Amino acid sequence: MHGIGPTDRELAPGEDRTWVSVQQFEQMLDLAVLRDHVRITFDDGNASDLEIALPRLLERGLTAEFFVLAGLLGEPGRLDAAGVRELAKAGMPVGSHGWAHRDWRRIDEAQAREEFQEAHRVLGDLVGEPVDTVAIPFGSYDRRVLRRLRQAGVRRVYSSDGGPANPSSWLQPRNSLHHDMDSAWLAAVVDGKPGVAQRARRLAARTVKRFRGAPAEPKGGVR
Repeated sequence: MHGIGPTDRELAPGEDRTWVSVQQFEQMLDLAVLRDHVRITFDDGNASDLEIALPRLLERGLTAEFFVLAGLLGEPGRLDAAGVRELAKAGMPVGSHGWAHRDWRRIDEAQAREEFQEAHRVLGDLVGEPVDTVAIPFGSYDRRVLRRLRQAGVRRVYSSDGGPANPSSWLQPRNSLHHDMDSAWLAAVVDGKPGVAQRARRLAARTVKRFRGAPAEPKGGVR
């Protein structure tokens, strides 16, 4: 899940695809409340996490995990420090989405320290406990990204690879909600079992990501 309802900030190119209406969000929650296997996560740290999502989650007795961009706290349309604390106080786990919504396959060492160390420190200070779960921006990872996450002591990693997740797995696939989803699509995601061909495609895609190398360095080593 990303943003819900109206926003007062300019969306990045393509971001509107994962921005859903309040009605669509409530449809998803009403399906989830009857199904113990459904887990809900939010990426980016948008203001709608607090203003729209939190009260509706609490009304239904649901919990969601919020993955916040630590370097964008307090910017227009995003959570601020007080908002992160309020989510945690309400019993919602807080994880890291990194620092500045960068592609982790294409960052230098200074940016990596922000993404994998500083972001965790800032969020941990806000919630009063170590932050050791992450959601990968853009779902973009390779073996170097996964190695960095393990070195950072990350307990669980969420991707956007799609399909059902094994609760005990370190790397967890997720299904992203889109602006054009309807009740039939939601029901298929929540209750449907992917066919053999679809499972094979997803497995192949995840395998490629996990074992591929880092992108080639540009000439001069500048990213």
